[in-house]
Amino acid sequence: MGAAPAGGTGSAHTSPHPDGADPVDRLDPVILHHVVNTLGWPDLRPLQRAAIDPLMDGEDAVLLAPTAGGKTEAACLPILSAMSARRWSGTSVLYLCPLKALLNNLVTRVDSYAQWLGRRAELWHGDTKESQRRRIRTDSPDILLTTPESLEAMLIGVKTDHARLLGGIRAVVVDEVHAFAGDDRGWHLLAVLERLEQVTGRPIQRIGLSATVGNPRQLLTWLQGSGAGKRPGRVVAPGLTLTQAATPTTAGAGGSLRPPGEVELDYVGSLDNASKLIAALHRGEKRLVFCESRRQVEELGAALRAREVTVFLSHASLSAEERARSEQAFAEARDCVIVSTSTLELGIDVGDLDRVIQIDSPRTVASFLQRIGRTGRRPGTTRNCLFLATGKDTLLQAAALLLLWGRGWVEPVTPPPEPRHLVAQQLLAATLQQHRIGDQAWQGMWNGLAPFDRSASPILRHLVNEGFLDEDSSMLFIGPEAERRFGRRHFIELTASFTAPPQFTVLSGRTEIGQTDPSVLTEERPGPRRLLLGGRSWQVTFIDWGRKRVFVEPVDGGGVAKWTGGSLAGLAFALTRSMRDVLLGADPLVSLTRRAESCLTEWREEDAPHITDSDGSLITRQGTDVRWWTWAGYRANATLAATLPSISDPVQRPTDCYVRLREDLTPDMWQKARTEADGGNALVLPDVDHRAVHGLKFSAALPHRLAMATVAARLADFDGARTILQGPVRFHTESLT
Repeated sequence: MGAAPAGGTGSAHTSPHPDGADPVDRLDPVILHHVVNTLGWPDLRPLQRAAIDPLMDGEDAVLLAPTAGGKTEAACLPILSAMSARRWSGTSVLYLCPLKALLNNLVTRVDSYAQWLGRRAELWHGDTKESQRRRIRTDSPDILLTTPESLEAMLIGVKTDHARLLGGIRAVVVDEVHAFAGDDRGWHLLAVLERLEQVTGRPIQRIGLSATVGNPRQLLTWLQGSGAGKRPGRVVAPGLTLTQAATPTTAGAGGSLRPPGEVELDYVGSLDNASKLIAALHRGEKRLVFCESRRQVEELGAALRAREVTVFLSHASLSAEERARSEQAFAEARDCVIVSTSTLELGIDVGDLDRVIQIDSPRTVASFLQRIGRTGRRPGTTRNCLFLATGKDTLLQAAALLLLWGRGWVEPVTPPPEPRHLVAQQLLAATLQQHRIGDQAWQGMWNGLAPFDRSASPILRHLVNEGFLDEDSSMLFIGPEAERRFGRRHFIELTASFTAPPQFTVLSGRTEIGQTDPSVLTEERPGPRRLLLGGRSWQVTFIDWGRKRVFVEPVDGGGVAKWTGGSLAGLAFALTRSMRDVLLGADPLVSLTRRAESCLTEWREEDAPHITDSDGSLITRQGTDVRWWTWAGYRANATLAATLPSISDPVQRPTDCYVRLREDLTPDMWQKARTEADGGNALVLPDVDHRAVHGLKFSAALPHRLAMATVAARLADFDGARTILQGPVRFHTESLT
């Protein structure tokens, strides 16, 4: 085995095995035969070689490589070889993904590898038919592809003998592990894996696959859960620099993961202009267009269709069938466009792409790396991305993001702090799983993993006091309040760790098109009520308010797309600071069109002198409007506003770029407020609207003060706030340092 496999990029050269043996020789001979003869690979890629020893030795690992870097095979080939060598029986491997569509895309490939050894893989998620689940229960596969939510449903469900089905698990592969670690689904994943180890009676090998993380070593420690520091583990990332050095624009550390690629930034001024350009550019090619909202996807799709472009759509509010039809049609077509939110950011295969086009800017470098990685997979092609900014603000954000990318910086993945609502959920789920649990024994269900350990006692007391749990003879069991709030459909509500706003299902005849926000159905509008969904306009013919269903028929135009909700946390510190750097003259290392250059020049000449300072932050006054231009991001600014109540405007909502201050502010008042904050050592959690707790799933199972404290902790950025507060500040022309 010598050269890189077909479809690969780069050299297959790796450092020799320490004892002189080739690690590839450890793979099962049948697997090696099929790698060469079935896949037609003359060699494995560097990642696939480097993963063999740690995975076959049972180590925990994070496998890191750019998109399409062969991570699935890097995990599967050694694990299947271990399965064969150690004669694992029954379901011994779990393959977890964040998206059902990704599981659907992977199951055929994983099963084909398993079949080489006479083994098999099966799929189980929310769309799996009951007949298939019955077959899995009676004849368990060797590899089970599922989601953490479905895994927990197996643990608590009355139909599944979870000890029989899951008791033989030896290893778990977590695909796109960074997508879990950065939000509450990660806490849920860790907790369920700890409970699974209670079922197996042994530690489970944990393998994470990721293309885009700036702190892989910390991610590995996170993935190991209660086994961190007890079990061997390593990051496998040949050819990637895993430095943790901070850059001048960040308060934290990132990693160097920049791939090559052709990137261009253009300013088009509107979504309609973007559609004109997309319709005219790259005809005859397959183009994947990313938007930052479902509404943008719908409006751009309709505009492209009006220009007779063959267009398909994908976003979370389209039905699974509608998305599947779009993705399949796109994969089989050539001269066409698919417009998507981040639903196509992860590794779902939509065929060979020629171009990626980004409308405005994603919020993270990690997302951009995923998106540009969708191109350049065919030999002789290059990764590419064209940014089309529809506004001045989004142009600045895109330039800032590309500046960070050019510096080789990627966000560290950090779990959201203080997941008390998930602790409440896990206490209920574990009790449901065991039917009853000892009022002291519950602490062992998660093997001592914080915060599911003894520190959860106040939450447990609240659950008992409020009737979510009943207590009898030192035993706990599900109480009437848990039945009332979460008991519908066999407690299915307990298996999802996030809250989605209520939506109405849209039906054309018997065909489900997707879901729409109820505000589109209730807000005052002249003329007939029309929706925009799937890139087409629909006229509402009947609304079933009780069952949340909307019946529609197709019309030529005039539909409206709208969804409420989304993140309230604004932009992060590093990206906002990079926006400041762009205003101060830093250019990203990409091609800028003349329109983009002209707009950035206008920003710098007309606006930058009034909102930025090259040495630190700037306080400006325009009439009674006093603003502190921190360029620190929403969370840091919310923290600063709460920390400096004597000088902050009490009715403001902080922005990404500035904090509004009292109109009578003087330099003396400023100095006194900063002294009271002790130079950033006495920072305060941001103020929280009491309604914000409704965004926490299971907040009803928490004391209100703890729910509020959780939301506040997630809105805070102490590091960013401290950096700004300790830096120089200029008040008009007078230095306040």
